[in-house]
Amino acid sequence: MKNTDGGQLYTIEGFAAGLIMVITAYLVVNATSIYTAGDTHINDMQLETLGSDALTVMGTPMNTTENVDDTNTLQSILESGNYDVFRTKFLELLNTTGGGRKQDIQFNASYSCRNSDDSIKTVPFSATRNLTGGEHPVRVTKWVIVDQSSCKNQKQAVLVEVLLWRD
Repeated sequence: MKNTDGGQLYTIEGFAAGLIMVITAYLVVNATSIYTAGDTHINDMQLETLGSDALTVMGTPMNTTENVDDTNTLQSILESGNYDVFRTKFLELLNTTGGGRKQDIQFNASYSCRNSDDSIKTVPFSATRNLTGGEHPVRVTKWVIVDQSSCKNQKQAVLVEVLLWRD
């Protein structure tokens, strides 16, 4: 009589080899999509650079014949209180991508100045929407010298602070 137990051994061996190949393929596929912690900062740095550049452009005096007193857009906005112009110009500068898709960048802007009694006053003046807590904003700032603000009616430096995030 012939022993036929060898077929069972080949079946178990084939099943184990197949299981090892499936587990190996699973590990290889998952290992190729490693998300390092350093990658998260690249988006923040790009957004911070974009916001800083937009504030710098708005804070640079325009070289025009009408602009003889050396004021810039940001200074004019803060002195006049026309904050809708800030929103329009700032979003225009943020979304200038050279023909690419429009970026979904949101912002919340404020400025801080010193009152007559030397206390610090923060004035929120423009926002696309308010922060809800789930966003990861980056902060960009720029010092601007204004002739008058809501703090004092004299020349002083105010700190413009903008929080930026992507939806």
